[in-house]
Amino acid sequence: MTATVLVVDDNPGIVEVFVTMLKRGGYTTYSAGSGEEGLALLEDITPDLILLDIMMEPMDGWEALEQIKFNPKTRDIPVLMLTAKQLTPDEAKEYGMYIEDYIIKPITHSELYDAIEHVLKRKREIEEAVELASERGANSVLVAEYARLVKSVDVNKRLISILETTYSLRDKRDGSFEKIENAIQSMKKGLGIQESRLEQLRTQLGL
Repeated sequence: MTATVLVVDDNPGIVEVFVTMLKRGGYTTYSAGSGEEGLALLEDITPDLILLDIMMEPMDGWEALEQIKFNPKTRDIPVLMLTAKQLTPDEAKEYGMYIEDYIIKPITHSELYDAIEHVLKRKREIEEAVELASERGANSVLVAEYARLVKSVDVNKRLISILETTYSLRDKRDGSFEKIENAIQSMKKGLGIQESRLEQLRTQLGL
């Protein structure tokens, strides 16, 4: 079945570009020109995935993301942040639990399709694993923790990779390098703890 994607961006030209790219890739698309419009549209539709721009006004993408994730009706919809803005360690820590990916514009057709399909495939695999574990009578709390950690580990690896590649040696000159490096190392330490726990759960659940 064709996946449905909602594009939310306050630049009509960007919306048109992404809608065209998505249609060419076989996706069914919806679009919204603001965070408010996107939230209103979600009252009537449930897309398989949302591409959400960050730099919008008056409601930016982070605020729209929080409203999506705090709403029981929409919180399970995967959201990919779509932006030309450089990711910061603070944003990665604050919003990493809510997003599926952080896509830097401009992006090629194949890169966009790969990002979308990766998220949808991971979602299916988690659902299949949860169903299998539940059928075996596994503890529901452990199953829920497993599902959360599979996504979290994958997303955090992606965010760390983005931070490492976008912050260059020039940051050493402006005094921010040490702070950024410490933040990345802290994220890596947290990731290591998550990966260790995830392996324990895989063993316990027989996955």
